[in-house]
Amino acid sequence: MTPYSLIRTVLCTAICLQASLTFAQKPDAPASQLKSLLDRVWEYEIQQSPLLATNIGDERFQDRLADVSLTALKNRTAKRRDFLRELNAIELDALSDLAQVDHVLLQRRLEQQIADFDFKNHLMPISKRDGFHIEFPELPRLMNPKTPADFDNYIARLDDFGRFTDQQIELLRGGIQAGLTQPSVIMRESVQQAEAHIVDDPRQSLLLSGISDDAKNKLDDETWSAIEERIIASIQTTVIPAFQRFKSFLESEYLPACRGPIGAAAMPGGREFYRDRIRKFTTLDFTPEQLHETGIRENARIRKEMNAIRSKVGFDGELPAFLQHLRTDPKFYPKSADELMKAAALILKTADGRLPDMFGRLPRTPYGLREIPAHVAPQTTSAYYWPPSTDGKRAGMYYLNTYNLSSRPLYQLESLSLHEAVPGHHLQLALQAELTNLHPISRESSITAFIEGWALYSERLGLEMGFFTDPYQDFGRLSMEAWRASRLVVDTGIHYLGWTRQQAIDYMTENTALSPHNIVAEVDRYIGWPGQALAYKVGELEISSIRRDAETELGEKFDLRTFHDKVLEVGAIPIPLLKKRISRWVASVE
Repeated sequence: MTPYSLIRTVLCTAICLQASLTFAQKPDAPASQLKSLLDRVWEYEIQQSPLLATNIGDERFQDRLADVSLTALKNRTAKRRDFLRELNAIELDALSDLAQVDHVLLQRRLEQQIADFDFKNHLMPISKRDGFHIEFPELPRLMNPKTPADFDNYIARLDDFGRFTDQQIELLRGGIQAGLTQPSVIMRESVQQAEAHIVDDPRQSLLLSGISDDAKNKLDDETWSAIEERIIASIQTTVIPAFQRFKSFLESEYLPACRGPIGAAAMPGGREFYRDRIRKFTTLDFTPEQLHETGIRENARIRKEMNAIRSKVGFDGELPAFLQHLRTDPKFYPKSADELMKAAALILKTADGRLPDMFGRLPRTPYGLREIPAHVAPQTTSAYYWPPSTDGKRAGMYYLNTYNLSSRPLYQLESLSLHEAVPGHHLQLALQAELTNLHPISRESSITAFIEGWALYSERLGLEMGFFTDPYQDFGRLSMEAWRASRLVVDTGIHYLGWTRQQAIDYMTENTALSPHNIVAEVDRYIGWPGQALAYKVGELEISSIRRDAETELGEKFDLRTFHDKVLEVGAIPIPLLKKRISRWVASVE
């Protein structure tokens, strides 16, 4: 062999070996690229949102609050654009099944974060029921400090609240300049919301009284006394003055600048913004007109079923009179907060025992039942759910509103409890928090159409679980469904079709059994949160349709427990991805 032949042979061997190695590595390259990107995005998000870190049990950033200055928000958006470009370069079809879920969820997360900034949604960081001024007093529950080191971090956050509040005020000032403010009609109680935390005695502040007795009892008296004095000092010198500045800003600047028109379409770029909200909250490309008509059709169907129950119970009068009877007869309402809480607890315990009939996999994380805090209760809804931490150290919590008991009908309690706890929000979100086969960023997915659609689907599932045997409870279920169908009509009416607030209230009054107090609270919620209310009924209709298709396709081979496990298998995902995954499962059943 000549030297040239030898060199050629060596080169050929090297080239073939490199090609072989490249071929062997290529299938794993997209997966490793995605894993690296997910890790970097997640680390970045945790650093930028210290309260998110706390929520997932990451203790590195417990001593600070986020930087929400406009400069910081611009920098975050630029970074997310870079992340999105990198993600879009990774071929989706080259990934495994679960990696595709991670890819889709990350893409959606980044796109929505960017869209929120481009639409200047950050300039409206508060509403009637949301915002830093409502969320910050929940800090004791979120952090649940127990050790001296925990309390050092807790106090550092109290001390940082003044800076954080001032940045929120600057964002709101930017909203005033841009013509992006909340409607004045829903911000009337915002001053009182701030005033609730301007206390004469710091010991009455929720930021001190909200600390659990269990945490205090684990410390010796001398240690707790020293910590308590530091908390009192922080509340006096930082927290109360910050709330005072916020209150003054609301009174002197923000409320006078709030807009008169209630619809999103009245804002600069508002119609395009609302169409984007539809895509964000439903994950589908419906037009406002399509959703409006869907709601009208659904209410027509529900009304027929309501009339059947009205006849069944022998009520002498038409449906409007029956609705008025349900709203006003004292026998349908609890006489005390304790009665309401006990009734809900019985429903939940009954539901717990029936879950194995419907699901093959149940969450390990428990849930509890609490009253909604008094400072929030007058302005918020009948109930809500707070999910567990992904580290398993905090249980899920079903919050029930005991304010104004004459607006809390017992005949809706079965449906409400199934929605908020099991088999609704808690079962779904606790299972999601326990997923170990997805990236942590995917376990934090909060796709409203899936989460709320599942919870509304769970209300109807109660029929198969043996609930709603009482006709009034069944009517309550239908009223809850009509409530969500009415949202399609009212939300699109307000934000796209030019409806007035009174039109929305009248429509809800005519089509649901909700109390007048709840109707007004709900309508004001829709005004301040464009598009979010659409997700419930859209999600439920889509999940129900997916189930019907699977039942038709599989016939006797359809297994409900397996279907439910498949729906919940990878947490909250966009509806198109759910359809794709269930279709693949149906095709695999032999």
